[in-house]
Amino acid sequence: MEYILSERVKTLKPSAIREIFKYAADPSYISLSAGNPSPEAFPSEAIAEISAKILSEDPISALQYSVTEGYPPLRRTVAQYMKDKYNVGNDNDDILITSGAQQVMDLLTKSVCNEGDTVICEAPSFIGSLNSFRSYNCRLCGVPVEEDGMNLQALENALKTEKNVRFIYIISNFQNPSGITTSLEKRKAIYQLALKYNTMILEDNPYGELRISGENVPCIKSLDTENIVVYAGSFSKVLSPGIRVGYAIAPKPVLQKMIVCKQGEDVHTNTWAQMVTNSFMTDYDFEAHLAGLREIYKKKADFCMELLDKYLVPAGITYHRIEGGLFIWCKLPEGSKLTMNEFCLKAVENKVCVVPGNAFLADEKEQSDSFRINFSTPTDEQLENGIKILGKLALEIL
Repeated sequence: MEYILSERVKTLKPSAIREIFKYAADPSYISLSAGNPSPEAFPSEAIAEISAKILSEDPISALQYSVTEGYPPLRRTVAQYMKDKYNVGNDNDDILITSGAQQVMDLLTKSVCNEGDTVICEAPSFIGSLNSFRSYNCRLCGVPVEEDGMNLQALENALKTEKNVRFIYIISNFQNPSGITTSLEKRKAIYQLALKYNTMILEDNPYGELRISGENVPCIKSLDTENIVVYAGSFSKVLSPGIRVGYAIAPKPVLQKMIVCKQGEDVHTNTWAQMVTNSFMTDYDFEAHLAGLREIYKKKADFCMELLDKYLVPAGITYHRIEGGLFIWCKLPEGSKLTMNEFCLKAVENKVCVVPGNAFLADEKEQSDSFRINFSTPTDEQLENGIKILGKLALEIL
């Protein structure tokens, strides 16, 4: 039969990262393309202990339907943690536990955007969120990212000229894919621009706990006196991505609509996973666990940057030094004989996978001279061999 697809999904394409994963799944390839936490980072023994206790002492609660808003003890735990540590959340906010932070992007877009409305995002930005916005036929407007965050003049121009801007999407810490952290000065400026032009901010912060150097910068949500910021948090990078637990802290009127939308999507987030997450935060030393993660990622990030300095910089490829997160953004030299896409294809031919930069742009047809490397997933040996191959390839063809 002829299958008739909705207008909303006709233009959607498979994620470039997922396409690259087809090669990355082959053990003969070195994958520097994933965004997965390090296998060393998972507290598997603690999760096994917690799970056994839950299924022994309170199995019905874990296995029965639950409330859409989330497991009440976890909602209280997360709300208190975010308030005490980051001053996020006030009396006008509420919290929703979601099936990963990705669902926050989906639920907010579904709740506040009509077809043709505009979402302003960083350029580059996280492809998963961009595809969520695209799935609702939103117009994406990319604002170039500088060393300290969005270009403010370009952002204000977009707010002035774009029609029906519903929110500004920003990954405030160790941005995926660029690794950039938005400065406090720019966070304040972005907030003021959002107020001036009467739009909301969606602050996505999945990597904030993974700072390996430098000082913490206050969340935009902590500056939110006028209730215009929706904060998306996640346990994927600090506990486990497989349990799919994220959360939104947002103004109550917006959150109530997100809750209704979630009821129609998946009823509620996995109850067992929520109970495990709550127990890990309350019965174990969560801060010590985070400190251990930072040690793991500092070692891997420093090693990766040493390799980049050794093999890629001499070939003319530059990169942004990071203070946290899981990604490093590399830029081809000006006047390269090959485009970035051609370089990435050559890398695949040499059995190394990196992600082309245009995959992270609002308009994927736009040219990019950059690519993303992930250092958390590969072993040290794979990381060195992969970057060495990239460096050799760059010297030969660039």
